[in-house]
Amino acid sequence: MRIAAINTLPNGSTGTIMRGILDSAKEKMTIEYISFYGNYGSRKDCPQTYAGSLRYGYRMENLFNAAVSRLTGFHNVLSVFGTLSLIKRIDAFKPDIIHLHNLHLWTICLPLLFHYIKKHRIRVIWTLHDCWTFTGQCPHFIMAKCDKWKTGCHDCPQIHVYPSSKVDRTRTMWKLKRKWFTGVEDMTIVTPSEWLAGLVRQSYLKEYPVKVIHNGIDLNLFHPVESDFRQKHHLEDKYILLGVAFGWGKRKGLDVFIDLSKRLDNRFQIVLVGTNDEIDKQLPANIISVHKTNNQKELAEIYSAADLFVNPTREENYPTVNMESIACGTPVLTFNTGGSPEIPDVKTGYVVDVDDIDELEKQIIRICTAKIFSTDDCLKRAKAFDAVKKYQEYIGLYCQSPQKDKAM
Repeated sequence: MRIAAINTLPNGSTGTIMRGILDSAKEKMTIEYISFYGNYGSRKDCPQTYAGSLRYGYRMENLFNAAVSRLTGFHNVLSVFGTLSLIKRIDAFKPDIIHLHNLHLWTICLPLLFHYIKKHRIRVIWTLHDCWTFTGQCPHFIMAKCDKWKTGCHDCPQIHVYPSSKVDRTRTMWKLKRKWFTGVEDMTIVTPSEWLAGLVRQSYLKEYPVKVIHNGIDLNLFHPVESDFRQKHHLEDKYILLGVAFGWGKRKGLDVFIDLSKRLDNRFQIVLVGTNDEIDKQLPANIISVHKTNNQKELAEIYSAADLFVNPTREENYPTVNMESIACGTPVLTFNTGGSPEIPDVKTGYVVDVDDIDELEKQIIRICTAKIFSTDDCLKRAKAFDAVKKYQEYIGLYCQSPQKDKAM
């Protein structure tokens, strides 16, 4: 069996998942697996060093594609030569399955790719990491309180948000994407959360079967470890409330932490990881800011030192940080949004309504002072997050009979 996977970048969370599946596939003598990633970032950002991974396309063409897309509102219709070169390589490989991941970074011509897939009747598995596949433009729409994607996007309230456009073409793009993405003879949609699966079933992708395969983490990296974080910051007698994000802002709940810093007494210490100089200007003096950690081991040390991980995210698919915290023995308190509440169970966390700051404050005090969650229960829950097992679920999905065979 031959699998060809496509993702816009080799790095980040989606690139990590693609590489993890590749590693699991290598253990199967019956599977040949090759992954393709787009030529968009610099060579430093996208090193072609991972065995089994190949760069496709032309950087200058992709940058031109991005610029024209922003000006015209027509996304992912250029990068023709790069896509033709990708199709040529796929055709030479002759895959039994094409596994798609993220396709929205101007590295691919979508109509060309899907014309090839439909013409050759290739089986497809498409892992959705956000909502972009079934909207006219945006990857997320919860904060915008928009449900136009169900019947046809138009008058987009987020036209200047990634992937931003000068002109609103969302009505046309929604129709084009529906045309491109529907009618594939054998395609399975995979989502990391039940929440996203529910949205897919309300979209124009509802003709396809949907399977939930949760994302996972490396439990060899994320587990309780000895930490001197408290001593370094003189927090021996404090309850540490931890927040970790990359791209702090309202979506990640930065304003919530600022509000909490004014509400909570001096028994509590908020620590935010993933900040920068600009974020620091917004933070009060009583919040500890950690711009970045040197490695994941150092991040695990901070998780292990915390009493409670607070995730007031307002828009999320299936946040890895929740899993990382629980795996390090620290319970999670989160807003009820996206797939975030699917990660902690009743013994490892608590969920409050979005923007209910009063209840969030109440639960912080209750959880920390009453110590209602244990490290042992967190570690039991963390077994469900083992990334290796998640990658094996993909291998199992590859080996299932094609939908067209089942229908015969």
